[in-house]
Amino acid sequence: MSTTSTTPTIVVGRRPGGPELQLLPGMANRHGLVAGATGTGKTVTLQLLAESFSAIGVPVFAADVKGDLSGISQAGGGNAKVEARAQELGVAPLAYAACPVAPWDVYGELGTPVRTTVSEMGPLLLGRLLDLNDTQTGVLTLVFKVADDEGLLLLDLKDLRAMLEDVAARAKDLTTSYGRVSASSVGAIQRGLLQLEEQGGDRLFGEPALDVHDLMRVENGRGVVNLLAAEKLYRSPKLYATFLLWLLSELFEQLPEVGDLDEPKLVFFFDEAHLLFADAPDALRQKIEQVVRLIRSKGVGVYFVTQNPTDLPDTVLGQLGNRVQHALRAFTPRDQKAVKAAAETFRANPGLDVKQTIVELGVGEALLSFLDEKGMPSPVERALVCPPRSRVGAITADERTRLIQRAALRAKYEHTVDRESAYELLRDRAARATEDAVAASPTRGREAAPRTPRTHDADAPSPRPRSSGSSQRQSVGEAMMKSAARSLGTEIGRQMGGRVGAKIVRGILGSLFGGK
Repeated sequence: MSTTSTTPTIVVGRRPGGPELQLLPGMANRHGLVAGATGTGKTVTLQLLAESFSAIGVPVFAADVKGDLSGISQAGGGNAKVEARAQELGVAPLAYAACPVAPWDVYGELGTPVRTTVSEMGPLLLGRLLDLNDTQTGVLTLVFKVADDEGLLLLDLKDLRAMLEDVAARAKDLTTSYGRVSASSVGAIQRGLLQLEEQGGDRLFGEPALDVHDLMRVENGRGVVNLLAAEKLYRSPKLYATFLLWLLSELFEQLPEVGDLDEPKLVFFFDEAHLLFADAPDALRQKIEQVVRLIRSKGVGVYFVTQNPTDLPDTVLGQLGNRVQHALRAFTPRDQKAVKAAAETFRANPGLDVKQTIVELGVGEALLSFLDEKGMPSPVERALVCPPRSRVGAITADERTRLIQRAALRAKYEHTVDRESAYELLRDRAARATEDAVAASPTRGREAAPRTPRTHDADAPSPRPRSSGSSQRQSVGEAMMKSAARSLGTEIGRQMGGRVGAKIVRGILGSLFGGK
């Protein structure tokens, strides 16, 4: 599958003495797949692809779920297996080189902190993260709608908790305009938030939120490899998958339409991609498939990394034009069925029994098929994957520390900012409503004393017995408090609307975008 084109190419593999098998950058935004059983070489292939895109000036985002990918930040050398592969393929000596790397970490421990806001995450993704059912997700969506209408920004989890409490307290008043608010659903959401906090997920939410344009940097002509330290994050699979899906949806919402380019604006590697679709409701699956299908026009190439192609829905798998298939195991009837399904996803090669070959492949060997200049998949070929020029394996703790300290965006995202948002505004709303109600009560109106709470005087006369009149005054006060709260909500919404933009708009996955 060699090419005579003068445009840059990415050499992924070759047969000893045979032609190079190349991925064309102009077709890289048609998405791709790297599949294979554990220990067959997927991570090294991912590293090769990432450094190859970086070398031609294309930024990359990848999650490092085992820490092995961090070696891409260091020049290679001294690895006997890498050097033997280079000799075998006739590409020795290798020009070892490191890639410019931006380290990120949701927990802020192994990289620059990366955050989003609750509003940007949106109710659909947050509902999945909290493992809510359809009814509970509906109530969460209602809460977001009320917050949007009243101009209340949901930045972190304390904002969302405050909003849930406020909506629950006003449930009867909101029913007519928004629908029924179930107390049990609010309780389920609150419990989900508590579990999320116990997993450390509260660190994901806050400001400054990640600007996706910061993932698209180029240094000295080389694309920056944005590496998410995900060893700890991966222990919470739903948090891991939901965060990456949010990031993918943000790219889709924020980037302009560009059509087909000579090379992508960004390549996004989704490792352990099976988690993206595990237990996902049909509505969410459809949204994911829609994002994958449409994000190509934004100049973003998405590469799914997983054990077996059958981990992905057929509607997604059919959009992945560039394929690297490492070995699969076929010990059980189920395994054999998966091997057959994987073999059928390739364009046939008359000289190659794909089904048999998949189980015979050695470590670092793969079946390759890439799109040609016309967008047609090439016949599948068996080949050895080329060795990377960066270090294979994890970096040391000292190297990690230096990488974090040199991070160009560290100062921008290192410290959290807690600006005025729903929590503070709702707290002030309650205080003002109470104050206004007390000031407007008949008893208070006859008093000339300043608006300060009175302390109990032991020598003062004991209170008069409660009468029906006092009960009536109490009911009036309560009614006035409720009226004040509703009026104040409208006022806050109008004030906040002027601060955050004329209109709040939500994207395909319910995340906040535009007008922020």
